[in-house]
Amino acid sequence: MSTSIALPTLGASYSVSVEQSAAYQKDGHILLRNILSEEEMAVYREVIVDAADRYNTEKRKMEDRDTYGKAFLQIMNLWEVDEAVKKFTLAKRFAKIAADLMGVERVRLYHDQALFKEPGGGHTPWHQDQYYWPIDTSNTITMWMPLVDIDVDMGMLTFASGSQELGFLGNLAISDDSEAQLGNIVKEKGYPISQPAIMKAGDATFHAGWTLHCAPGNKSAQRREVMTIIFMADGAEVIPPKNQHQEADLKRWLMSKEIGTLIDSPLNPII
Repeated sequence: MSTSIALPTLGASYSVSVEQSAAYQKDGHILLRNILSEEEMAVYREVIVDAADRYNTEKRKMEDRDTYGKAFLQIMNLWEVDEAVKKFTLAKRFAKIAADLMGVERVRLYHDQALFKEPGGGHTPWHQDQYYWPIDTSNTITMWMPLVDIDVDMGMLTFASGSQELGFLGNLAISDDSEAQLGNIVKEKGYPISQPAIMKAGDATFHAGWTLHCAPGNKSAQRREVMTIIFMADGAEVIPPKNQHQEADLKRWLMSKEIGTLIDSPLNPII
């Protein structure tokens, strides 16, 4: 446990309206305000930042990294190694929102990850999260929650509204290639670009696995601290990996489950 402070339970106390669910289904993303109170965030920011700083393995200078490495510090599955973060990642409040937006009864965890964009950190290229996931359903969703107040200068998540309709767009990892190729698709299709001006700590965006998104670099002097949780509808099965990243994900996050079997490993609990 990374703190002795009493941790709020984060029960399922946030209501998603029919209109919000419909907007998410149409656009492939939505911004929801005040999911955590200031008091709840103050406690959980402390434990998440503490765990992320302890388990961060990126020691290279910014100039020595590639585009992916410059985009953010990425510390994954903190819930596995820190009991305090586990209470955050497995919170029923977040899972209920995810289920309500997708219109499903129950969700399972895929994995969590802290994404900290350092001052001077580079842009995050256009990409699709689900490129990385060997999962047979499009009912996947990522919660992206700032732990501090952020604005556009800090690297605000930016979406191409409606782009989830395209599904898999090829083996394009987060890279200069994905920025160029997927950026061209966004322009050619004329998808509206959606980017909040500000997000308060405790607000969160939720986006579908195929929704095209990116983020500018961090021009501020403050670290952009974000915690993400990826959920999938219960009942999803493993598909044959399409690329080396899906092969790695199958081994790590799905514990090498057999192709065609239900995703129900100990790392993918129903929340």
